[in-house]
Amino acid sequence: MVFGGRGAAVALTSLALAVSTAAWTPAGHADGGRQRGLVCTGESDSVYDPPLTLSARETSVHTEARYACTVAPGRTVPATGVLDAVTADASCITLTSTHATETVRYGDGHRSVILYDQGTTTRVVGALNVILSGRVTQGRGQGLSARRSVAARPGQLPTECLSSGLRGSTGGAQLEIQP
Repeated sequence: MVFGGRGAAVALTSLALAVSTAAWTPAGHADGGRQRGLVCTGESDSVYDPPLTLSARETSVHTEARYACTVAPGRTVPATGVLDAVTADASCITLTSTHATETVRYGDGHRSVILYDQGTTTRVVGALNVILSGRVTQGRGQGLSARRSVAARPGQLPTECLSSGLRGSTGGAQLEIQP
């Protein structure tokens, strides 16, 4: 097939427009509206109120995360997450929460609200490994499952459990929103 100069320009412009539209289609709206997953990785800081001691007690956990989220193939945006939970029996030994809510705000103006209703916690050599599972209830990825995992280290020496308590932790976080 032979194109004239004008035909080639129209064909190339059409191709460029199609490629740029596909690259900038938000996750969850590409592929005819079929929901797509995303993965976010970054750092997470948690504060415990009251601080964790050896005695189990009701504790509020407030977490702030800084993520880099891959929202579509080749497209990564910065995001922040704020997670709040209340645990009935938190201590330096165990930190379980079956209900937590995280709001993730993406650098492209979108957001996701995630309700976590399952969680497991393990402590290995001073590191606290937390895995939360739930669903996206609003925004980007609505209706999809969500899984958040954190490998946290206390911001203080473990011996603080015997006195004033651990006030918080920091660690690497990964959030996965998947169909």
